[in-house]
Amino acid sequence: MAHDGNQPGGSVGGALGVGGALDVLGRHRRALYGFTLHVSALTAVLGCVIVAGGFAAAWDGFEAVREYADRNIANEDSYVAYADGGLDPLVRVGAVVMLLLFVLALLVVSVLHTAYAVADSHAGRDGSPLTTRELWRRTRRRFPGALAVNALTGLAVGAVELAALMWWSLVEGSAVPGVEPTPLGETATPQYTLVGWVLPIAVGCLGPLLYFRLSGATAESVLERRSPFVALHRSWVLTRRARWRTLGVGALLTGGAVLFFWLARYAAAPLAHFAGLGMLWLSDDNVWITGVLVKILPTAVALLLLPPLVMPLVCAMVARLHGDLRSTTTSRPDHD
Repeated sequence: MAHDGNQPGGSVGGALGVGGALDVLGRHRRALYGFTLHVSALTAVLGCVIVAGGFAAAWDGFEAVREYADRNIANEDSYVAYADGGLDPLVRVGAVVMLLLFVLALLVVSVLHTAYAVADSHAGRDGSPLTTRELWRRTRRRFPGALAVNALTGLAVGAVELAALMWWSLVEGSAVPGVEPTPLGETATPQYTLVGWVLPIAVGCLGPLLYFRLSGATAESVLERRSPFVALHRSWVLTRRARWRTLGVGALLTGGAVLFFWLARYAAAPLAHFAGLGMLWLSDDNVWITGVLVKILPTAVALLLLPPLVMPLVCAMVARLHGDLRSTTTSRPDHD
């Protein structure tokens, strides 16, 4: 259904639609926050299971690292802890864990964006309160299409970021003719600065811009029953009419999320001390596996706090942006 310009949040909240998003959150706070808390709790459980499974799978590898290091220390030999083939098994386990965590993040982002798009559309029709059960019923039916859209979006953005990283790696590896990396302590040449830093950074910045332009694709898939590729194209067309507003919303949400993430990491840092003590006891004083846990714990806590504390406003504003852009077009009804 095309959104009515008089619907809640359709014409208020300023150019970025913050007021409209907050209005929808307020009208359906029980359903949306209840749904978000359920998703966040399940995410925390699954995330902890994945990470714990990774540590369990890598346990023997860390034991081998400790034995190698202790043996060299006892012989008063110099050593590199992860030498002698000790790093490869750990890298393989880490790669599997990262892949599973990326899949989990994709599922969480997809289901939350779907639910908030459904709630925003419902608010535009009659505004009657939704229940968590009803919100889940509507979300469940539309989730597969949204998952496909977000997977394609992630692949497109990931390809751009990978291209930037690969180009930087080629420059640093002296694989680009006419451009030599500048040694530390020396003044960088203009060619190296331009090709080795400015160009990769510029290409890397295209990734977030592409994501912002495709941000309405989930709602298009959910509300208009569009196929994933058509939804992506439709989002590109809609956001083309409001490039600066799309950029403003995207920059605001990204900046807020990044700021919250770093503050949460800082706040969670003291927890690493107690977790480290527990791991030392559990691993019989294996400092290598303990060091890994202490290093990743603040990041893990910050990431787990994003869904319940940041994603509600992010998803609501993205849904509201799509609703405002759709309000100027005619679409076929969206039936529940």
